[in-house]
Amino acid sequence: MKLDVLAFAAHPDDIELACAGTILKLLAQGKTVGIVDLTKGEMGTRGDEHTRRQEAEDASSILGISIRENLDLGDSTFQLTLANQLRVVEMLRKYSPTLVLANAKQDRHIDHPRAAQLVKEAFFLSGLKKIETMYDGTPQIAYRPKYLFNYIQHHYIEPHFVIDISPYQETKMKSVLAYKTQFYNPANSGEETPISSPRFLKFLEARAREMGEKIDVEFGEGFTSDTPVFYDLAKLL
Repeated sequence: MKLDVLAFAAHPDDIELACAGTILKLLAQGKTVGIVDLTKGEMGTRGDEHTRRQEAEDASSILGISIRENLDLGDSTFQLTLANQLRVVEMLRKYSPTLVLANAKQDRHIDHPRAAQLVKEAFFLSGLKKIETMYDGTPQIAYRPKYLFNYIQHHYIEPHFVIDISPYQETKMKSVLAYKTQFYNPANSGEETPISSPRFLKFLEARAREMGEKIDVEFGEGFTSDTPVFYDLAKLL
């Protein structure tokens, strides 16, 4: 199935935290969107890979995403190897997206910039005919998407462009809170982490308002790009 947009994330919940509003906006415009998580998030302090899988399914349902895959490359341990590059190439060739979204190139968690680099390298390799991959026993055809953008995560990065997500902020936050073991939930006790307090949820709102202020709207999500970009993603697809 060809998709308009394929969003890669180092962990389940990266997409929800950083660019769920943009995905909701694209879906509302009739675009097809899928998510590929590179790891199961199994190294998280709260919950485990089983709870994270269910939470990702719940979040996907809230977003209206029907295509979501997990490559299980190893939370906090995956490396920039050819084998891992080829796993990402397989996804790019399988779904042939026009636009690819990937993790921030600089961030607090070591997996985020590593995932950004992995997707960047696979993005290039996917277009080389002599890079051979198979999917379900069938040789894949070389394919390189048109655009690769990186969403902004915990660390502030000056965006190259901002998407207005004001109508979708509430649903975005519902998708974030689907990760019940990760984020603040009065009904759920557990060891406190930097993202499990009410303060972190306020930070998410503040970041969305900060990005929105840059384009004179209430809520926004910021992105960076290595190449010149258009403001309106819908015009790219």
